[in-house]
Amino acid sequence: MKFVIKHEIRRRIRVHLAMGRMRFRDADTLEYYLKGFSGIHEVKVYERTADAVIVYDCDREEIIGLLRDFAFENVQVPERVYETSGRELAARYHDKIATAVILHYGKRLLLPYSVRVLWVLFKTVRFAWRGLRTLKNRRLQVEMLDAVATTAAVLTRDYKTASSVMFLLKLGDIMEEWTHKRSVDDLARRMSLNIDKVWIATDAGEMQVDFSSVSCGDRVIVRMGNMIPFDGEVDSGEAMVNQASMTGESAAVHKRAGMSVFAGTVVEEGEITIRVTQTEGCGRFDKVVKMIEESERLKSSLESKAERIADKLVPYTLLASGLVWLLSRNVSKAVSVLMVDYSCALKMAMPISVLSAIREASEHNITVKGGRFLEAVADADTIVFDKTGTLTKAQPTLVRVVPFCDEPEDELLRQAACIEEHFPHSVARAVVDAAEKRGLLHEELHTDVEYIVAHGIASHIGDAKTVIGSHHFVFEDEGVTIPDDRKELFDSLPDTYSHLYYAKNGRLCACLLIEDPLREDAKAVVEKLRMQGFSHIVMMTGDSARTAARIAEEAGITEYYAEVLPEDKAGYIEKAKAEGRRVIMVGDGINDSPALSASDAGIAISEGAEIARQIADITISSSDLSSIVTLREISTRLMARIRFNYRSIVGFNTSLIGMGVAGILPPATSAMLHNTSTVALGLKSMTDLLPEN
Repeated sequence: MKFVIKHEIRRRIRVHLAMGRMRFRDADTLEYYLKGFSGIHEVKVYERTADAVIVYDCDREEIIGLLRDFAFENVQVPERVYETSGRELAARYHDKIATAVILHYGKRLLLPYSVRVLWVLFKTVRFAWRGLRTLKNRRLQVEMLDAVATTAAVLTRDYKTASSVMFLLKLGDIMEEWTHKRSVDDLARRMSLNIDKVWIATDAGEMQVDFSSVSCGDRVIVRMGNMIPFDGEVDSGEAMVNQASMTGESAAVHKRAGMSVFAGTVVEEGEITIRVTQTEGCGRFDKVVKMIEESERLKSSLESKAERIADKLVPYTLLASGLVWLLSRNVSKAVSVLMVDYSCALKMAMPISVLSAIREASEHNITVKGGRFLEAVADADTIVFDKTGTLTKAQPTLVRVVPFCDEPEDELLRQAACIEEHFPHSVARAVVDAAEKRGLLHEELHTDVEYIVAHGIASHIGDAKTVIGSHHFVFEDEGVTIPDDRKELFDSLPDTYSHLYYAKNGRLCACLLIEDPLREDAKAVVEKLRMQGFSHIVMMTGDSARTAARIAEEAGITEYYAEVLPEDKAGYIEKAKAEGRRVIMVGDGINDSPALSASDAGIAISEGAEIARQIADITISSSDLSSIVTLREISTRLMARIRFNYRSIVGFNTSLIGMGVAGILPPATSAMLHNTSTVALGLKSMTDLLPEN
């Protein structure tokens, strides 16, 4: 591809492609291509100018080579990349704002006064009709107040004021709609599918294949805790499917053979094989957007309260205007009251503040599914952490396999990996990764597997019944015994590692030692959370008491609970809430799902189980636990902004009404100041909450 370097500084280059204005798909293609290289840190493509800004940390010549080699026709871009792109949306709203401004001031410059008056009369009729339509709900709403204000200005022949009011109202509507759409689309993109591999059923057995290689008619296996990757029909098996991401339903739905399932929903319990009916372009993104837009979960209680107050104030504003006219018989003073109201500003500034905060959080790799959860985080005084994959590193590693039978260590690891590879847990991944590094490739050795939440897995290899999991599951629930000649070895197993036990036919075969070290930033994050006002910081884990005590001490946590079940975590949270505390739960596994649901705001680690991410109200990046600190700061600053907006709106508009009634300000000036302040507050509410550094 031919290009010109327009500007360059250290580690940043701006290039112009030798072509006219790009199509949206062209810009998305180039961005997708460049982001696919590890040495590129950030990419922005501007389709209007055919420019691209690249921030990189590799050799400059590599970037030049990538651009020279680029050709649109040679890049295979998944359809979902185009489907979830926000580029066209941004361009559409830029054009809307530019068109509104040009038309408003262009009419003043180019059209004669009589034509402008006719145009204002036409627009006033439209505003009046919009206001009258709200009366069918038997409620006086903000639209009715806008209609009365513009009509009053027209009746007093103040056409310039009427025109300015309608222009500023339109500008405010566009800004609010744009912010809403952008925030909802950002959220929907993060809730959309992010799957690389899937299991399919073939005549030769189960095979793991690339997501992109699946075709309609293929049979895809989905086990407990995993996301359904495609729209399809259940071919065999039964499962309880969580469809909250598609339908908003909180209760899981029973699915059996012949029933339809949707991409993006999650199997809570059971196992199903689905026959794929649709792959690319299934419209999941649009479905998620629709679900979010219709959901009340987007609104915080302060936001909802502001909207209710806004509507309740409308009749009082109309009454005040009527009283001013009755007492003064001065139409100008009465119109001044109509031109200034609290409702418009309240209804615009509050949603924009919340949605902008959600957008800002997404820039820090934090996905928030609604304003009410930001409010919950701001008000919370208790935070509960899961241990494995949350306080400890998201990618634990297998250190050693300790055999308790005569089979070779590699063979035991191969068998364990064969069973564990089907399940979405960080410890299971550690076993599978270790087998892969040792080159222990395997065919499917086992029959159907059964996953027991928070305990382990049961299956059969040949005629032998196998179990793998925790001490409680293997020895207490399954009654596994330790070979007499290996008891001393068992007692000497080091406590510095987590233990995963593998047994066949009731006898222990191996103990897999898993290194599960504390995250480097965990202690600092815990201390910062304490400084931010969390009075209760708790760790809960299914691990042994000795392991839990060690991790808690290293993290600086004084309250911890070991060998807990999923229902124990949820029970603790319910009890804390009954005591009047506001509780956040942070987890990453299937066993954290009940607690995530029970908390005021559930936070899932992005690399954890699909069901945890679906149930959670907030998702953070697995690479950085300090995202929780950032989230808390955004949330508290948002609540402060909302309260500031409320005080500013009430104070400023009350003074305008007072000066209008006193005759100090004419209606035109009151309207201009009111609407300008409303737009200015809206623009301020769109700015970032966190300092730039």
